[in-house]
Amino acid sequence: MQFTNSIVAFGLFALVASSLIPKKNADATPTSSAPRSAATPATSKGSSKDPKGSKALNPPPSPSNPLKTRTADVLKPSAYNDFQISSGTAGSAEANAAALFTGLPSDLTQVTANDLEVIKGIYNAAEDAEVNAFNPAIAAATGPAADALEVGKNANKVLKLTAQVIGIQVEASQGGTGGDFAAVQAKLAKSIAADKASAGQASTAVSFDATS
Repeated sequence: MQFTNSIVAFGLFALVASSLIPKKNADATPTSSAPRSAATPATSKGSSKDPKGSKALNPPPSPSNPLKTRTADVLKPSAYNDFQISSGTAGSAEANAAALFTGLPSDLTQVTANDLEVIKGIYNAAEDAEVNAFNPAIAAATGPAADALEVGKNANKVLKLTAQVIGIQVEASQGGTGGDFAAVQAKLAKSIAADKASAGQASTAVSFDATS
């Protein structure tokens, strides 16, 4: 009887032990990676289909691209007597001077070398006219005539300093040293204020032989 019980106990132990052993599932997914399907091809590094591996190309020159070719010349050399702004009445020297440069690109890095030379030429012509024409004429005049020449000289200063400020800005934007922008800008602001304070008064120009 004891022997029979031992056999039964051993059989139960074997049955329990076998139930704990996992069975192989014929339908289980293999652990090895399946080959890529045709719908998802592999991409190699640097492939045109791999945005991370591909290198971005430089965009072509465009109006918003600083690499674009510089614009064509917009300013032309002309005689001082043709671009002077001292004739008429005071009060609009700032606008009259600015009008001479309205064709320049807003991006000053694109101002051409020829246009920069014209800008400097306007400054030089106005400077020479002040020293060699306005000053002698004022010294020789009296009364209202002298006053009108003084107003005209101040308008000429607005022209001269406007050209100088723009020239400094262009040179600085193109990697040059330019000049003392703050000092010149302060002089320009002072001359503009004087012109506006004299608004409506007679302004006399001088004839001077110079070219921008």
